[in-house]
Amino acid sequence: MTHTMVNSSTVSVNRAPRYRDFVLAAAFAAIILLMAFTPLGYIPLPFIKMTIIHIPVILGAVILGPKYGAFLGFLFGLTSLINNTITPAMTSFTFSPAIPVPGTGKGTWLALVVCFLPRILVGVLPYFAFRGMMKLLSHVKQGDIAALAVAGVAGAMTNTIGVMGLIYLLFKDAYAAVRGISADAVAGVVLGIVGTNGVIEAIGAGILVAAIGKILLHLKRTQG
Repeated sequence: MTHTMVNSSTVSVNRAPRYRDFVLAAAFAAIILLMAFTPLGYIPLPFIKMTIIHIPVILGAVILGPKYGAFLGFLFGLTSLINNTITPAMTSFTFSPAIPVPGTGKGTWLALVVCFLPRILVGVLPYFAFRGMMKLLSHVKQGDIAALAVAGVAGAMTNTIGVMGLIYLLFKDAYAAVRGISADAVAGVVLGIVGTNGVIEAIGAGILVAAIGKILLHLKRTQG
């Protein structure tokens, strides 16, 4: 009887972190959905929609690991697909196959690559950036804060560079047409967006991920 009780207790203890991680992932998912379908998540600009939804994705990756992070990134991409389909901007054809590509009269599945691939990577790469920095800063006081900030910057830049890079590779001519520029000028526009919106998002992500992630990591460690 005692042996059975010990085994049952051990199983319960082992399952507790899994339940905690599942609940936390559900909370991150709820935040992503809330941000995606309110003005909080997507900020409409003349040619593209700037977003801060990558923040809970990055936090999920760092706190829960790349598997949960990839799921949250996929959810991020799904909300982008829905948002660009329901309330399209001028370049929404690069995110939704339901929006016709200018000059063709129909959409393309390549939009799904732009919509999902960078967002899934946002849920994966920051985890490894964080772990790598933690090893480098293992003897530095408050090194976890710096590691979290680097993860935030890495996640935000993964999103911006990934999205804009794929738009350049897959939709350069159509993107040039809706912007009213030559195809040769698209590279400069892409670099300009990365250097402005991308840098602003990266700085914000670094600050927020460091501040919120520090609290979440502390709670996770204290709860085992």
